[in-house]
Amino acid sequence: MIVWLNGTHGAGKTTTSPLVQQLIPDSRVFDAEKVGETLMDITPGLPETDNFQHWPPWRPLVVETARRVLDYTGGILVVPMTVLVEQYWREISTGLAQHDIPVRHFVLHADQDTLRGRIAGDTVLGPNSPFRLKYLEPYAEAARTWLHDEAEVVDTTHLTPAQAALQIAEAVKS
Repeated sequence: MIVWLNGTHGAGKTTTSPLVQQLIPDSRVFDAEKVGETLMDITPGLPETDNFQHWPPWRPLVVETARRVLDYTGGILVVPMTVLVEQYWREISTGLAQHDIPVRHFVLHADQDTLRGRIAGDTVLGPNSPFRLKYLEPYAEAARTWLHDEAEVVDTTHLTPAQAALQIAEAVKS
């Protein structure tokens, strides 16, 4: 099984995913961003883009990597990865379904003020990362149009990462 933690930057995916992993026996964290980083390392580079998810190989490579890891280890993969383009989510979820891999899709949500505050205080990419800020509106649009209908929404506005992780782990176990 895959426990996919979606949501925009600042929602808590990176912090919450290892906490979820600790609460679910026989689980591992698979950061699908590493697949994108591998594609970014190809030289000469792939066609210019502002997001590796736009490269057509990324989506099937995420599916194939997850499938191969699960074939090898069994258990559950916790995947903290923002996917805001509905077509991309369909490609990934359909690809996983074709391999009979069930997916529990969670969206870590927070209101815009909370997200902006978290991004302002970010110690990883630095305060007010333009990269993180530019995804706030695409996230809001995805949430309004399709994303919240496709997932179990966990509102992290007033939750600690540990509380969010517990809520997710309990949902997966039930």
